[in-house]
Amino acid sequence: MKSQQKHPQKFSLEFFPPRTDKGMEKLKTVIQELGSLNPEYMSVTYGAGGTTQERTLDTVRYIQEHTQFAAAPHLTCIGADKESVTKLLNTYEALGVNRIVALRGDLPSGMMDPGEFKYASDLVAFIKEQRGDQFKLEVAAYPETHPQARNCAIGMKWFKHKVDQGADSAITQYFFNFDSYRYFIDNCERNGIDIPIIPGIMPITNYENLIRFSEGCGAEVPRWLKCRLESYEDDTASLLAFGKDFVLELSQKLLDAGAPGIHFYSMNSIEPTLAITNELTFK
Repeated sequence: MKSQQKHPQKFSLEFFPPRTDKGMEKLKTVIQELGSLNPEYMSVTYGAGGTTQERTLDTVRYIQEHTQFAAAPHLTCIGADKESVTKLLNTYEALGVNRIVALRGDLPSGMMDPGEFKYASDLVAFIKEQRGDQFKLEVAAYPETHPQARNCAIGMKWFKHKVDQGADSAITQYFFNFDSYRYFIDNCERNGIDIPIIPGIMPITNYENLIRFSEGCGAEVPRWLKCRLESYEDDTASLLAFGKDFVLELSQKLLDAGAPGIHFYSMNSIEPTLAITNELTFK
């Protein structure tokens, strides 16, 4: 963990762009409430193939123009080309954005051609070539290896390639096992990687949703944790209380071990993230 302990600990949040105007108004309230946590930045997701592009831009514009916080838009390269990426970079530059989360993204159903960029590393290399250090580039990291990688060694090879192309730091897929992160960092150090790798943390608020999300992204929910969550059945209050305590303990353990911060997947809700972060101690 020595490679991570040298980086200052930061806190950041992630939101997804609402599909309706009503949802956007609700998100504005969430952003203002969670702003009390003083995050370094607020990232905004981007749908497969750019399906939420306009809503993403609206959310980024709101954060940049109506709050004191910095927006970090996700930019996926599947289905994109150099012209469309350049246009987006120009738009973000005009909004004063200086950080981008560069991702491959999922191939939308029915799409056969991924476009001019096949991997996130291609997108990182293109942005660095075109803009140098104008944008700080965040990339994804997978402590339990990428769900499409044949094994951990191949997953690490491709992560290192993204770093070598110019990634400045990384945000992990969420996980529930501290040793997954520690082992991943040890493996990064053996491969000469020492950029900040921020643990992505998902609050536990709903058992069915958690299992569905996790199956879709390859995040492991330990069997004991599944059994404990299942035991609450319709006792939502007890599930929320246990989930909060579990995620708080995991987050604090990561910070105490020297992780360079926490990135919370807020799910556009106030209370779960606020309840946990208010009790965290950063170095």
